[in-house]
Amino acid sequence: MSAPGAIGRFDRSDRSDYEAVTRLLGREPQGAFTVVVRRCDGSPVVLANEPLLDSGRPMPTRFWLVDRGLVRAVGRLESLGGVNEAEAMVDPVELQAAHDAYAAERDALIDAAHVGPRPHGGVGGTRTGVKCLHAHYANYLVGAADPVGRWVAERLAATGDAYDETEPGQ
Repeated sequence: MSAPGAIGRFDRSDRSDYEAVTRLLGREPQGAFTVVVRRCDGSPVVLANEPLLDSGRPMPTRFWLVDRGLVRAVGRLESLGGVNEAEAMVDPVELQAAHDAYAAERDALIDAAHVGPRPHGGVGGTRTGVKCLHAHYANYLVGAADPVGRWVAERLAATGDAYDETEPGQ
């Protein structure tokens, strides 16, 4: 896994990553990204997104879970009320710290001279609480201290669906 501080600027030169992500998303990416977590076969698990899309529109989701198997597994958690359960189970002070760190890292990538709309909020674009388990899990997988991501990882481990970098992509 890559640590958040180790992520550099974005490079569009890796055509195989671009094609793999296009397949996983079912559309072409709308902005620059770097694959920061991979399966053992090299397939993308988590993307780090540039804070502004090619159009200039803000992209609040810094880390994006794209592995199809993990997206489905986390979606099952959400469909069973996982967003509300996770929010009730985690320490709100830890959760706010995760939002603040996420926003600070993303915002640091925006040029100080930038004029125009900027992304806002923390994990998944929200300022407080829990909006998207996928975004929290992606944040956790890159090494962030995200209590919701940790909660998701524990639930996925209990069902055998947790990220395992030794398994090939899905």
